[in-house]
Amino acid sequence: MNTFLALFSRRWIVATLLVLGGSALCIRLGIWQLDRLDQRRAFNARVQAQLDAPLLELKSEALEADLYNMEYRSVSARGRYDFTHQVALRNQYYGSEWGAHLITPLILEESGEAILVDRGWIPAADFEAGDWGKFDEPGVVQVDGWLRRPQVKAELGSRRDPTPYPGSAPLSAWYFINIEQMAGQMPYPLLGAYIQQSPQPGWEGPPYRTQPTLELSEGPHMGYALQWFTFAIILGGGYPLFVRRQMGRQGARQKPASQHNSTYSGA
Repeated sequence: MNTFLALFSRRWIVATLLVLGGSALCIRLGIWQLDRLDQRRAFNARVQAQLDAPLLELKSEALEADLYNMEYRSVSARGRYDFTHQVALRNQYYGSEWGAHLITPLILEESGEAILVDRGWIPAADFEAGDWGKFDEPGVVQVDGWLRRPQVKAELGSRRDPTPYPGSAPLSAWYFINIEQMAGQMPYPLLGAYIQQSPQPGWEGPPYRTQPTLELSEGPHMGYALQWFTFAIILGGGYPLFVRRQMGRQGARQKPASQHNSTYSGA
């Protein structure tokens, strides 16, 4: 029997369908890894463009810019903090120590507009005690850092912050810097990104300033894609060879005994 026809015979049809499904799955996973690679490259290009861009001073025309799409661009702002509407970001670590970050509205000096600033980490004891006033920075301040995008929810899981509504008590501690929701308990609108303040020379916290660690590599996606495509080739190419060998063995067993042995008759 022809090998191709044998693959879809009653004996082999189930195994053939399983191999076809497994090969298709491996190919799909390989394509998914290539899609992840494209996303990673696009992210790297976007971030690198912002890292290479000149310092953005938050005044005049810069306030009309699309700050959301300028994430990781270095930024400078000048103004006064509004500590009456300060909140904390829960579950933050400084090294191995648990605590929170202080998120404070900065009222810009020239325009009067407001932008949130992640001022840095404070210990858990101070966060839980609500004793945040000792970390206030009164007067006009100069804030240098990176623009960051707001977060709506966790990358994994479904945890979200509740949405404040008119008349509800303002939330003092949040899981995410969700600017749209936080603006609901502020007496003024907020700009569409926040500033993660950079460490300052000579600053002895808390709050301890932090910056994200960026890894602008392509990651393992290409290697994973090649692995999945290799598995698909092994399944799709090796299975017909296996069936062909099994058919050959079966044919050898079914040969008449007269073709294997000779009978001698003597006088």
